[in-house]
Amino acid sequence: MIIHFNFKKFSTKIKQYSKMTQLVELKPVTREDVTRIKTWLEDYDVSEAWFGRYTYGDPAHLGYEPEKMIKASQSEWNEVFNDPHHEPHRDIFSIYRIKDNMHIGEGQLSIDEALGDAQISILIGNKEEWHKGYGTAASLAMLEHIFIHLGLYRAWVDIPEYNSPAKNMFEHLGFTHEGTLRKSRPHDGARHNSYVFGMLIDEFRKKYPQGIDNHVIDWDIKI
Repeated sequence: MIIHFNFKKFSTKIKQYSKMTQLVELKPVTREDVTRIKTWLEDYDVSEAWFGRYTYGDPAHLGYEPEKMIKASQSEWNEVFNDPHHEPHRDIFSIYRIKDNMHIGEGQLSIDEALGDAQISILIGNKEEWHKGYGTAASLAMLEHIFIHLGLYRAWVDIPEYNSPAKNMFEHLGFTHEGTLRKSRPHDGARHNSYVFGMLIDEFRKKYPQGIDNHVIDWDIKI
């Protein structure tokens, strides 16, 4: 059975314990969102901040191909965005700025239910909105989703060494450096290391005892 949850109906308690300004909400992806993702990824800086580029030069995007999904049938769309049985399981959300309901990015979770963990990927695709706290807010929403909604044990990220802002952000959020993947990322004609950072559920509870004020507001679970 699949149950759909809406955070605004499911719980108001967390909003009583605000630790930072509520900046974003993570929502289900729309076709209009995918069109914007495709446009954003045409910018070199944006694609490099996301999954980089394939060896043949096109911007990489895991989980789906934006150009194909814009014209996908409903069944093809549902297979990518609405199928909790799909393996590997990937939850994909659009990041919306609350103050004006503006789409500014995308968040993905690659979930390994057997291990009880999820890899976080965050993109603020609108470059005018970089370095304004939206990536931090979206990451906090994803952490709440991982540990509170999904009941997983570990969250982790894989950050190329040349992406210092992302490394600093996740360290600030309380992630721990767990290891280095040697020469794992091609970039500008060379190979670069990447860093694995992780957070466990008890570390999340200790770091954020009063909860999170940015949320994933719609999701499905299997029971």
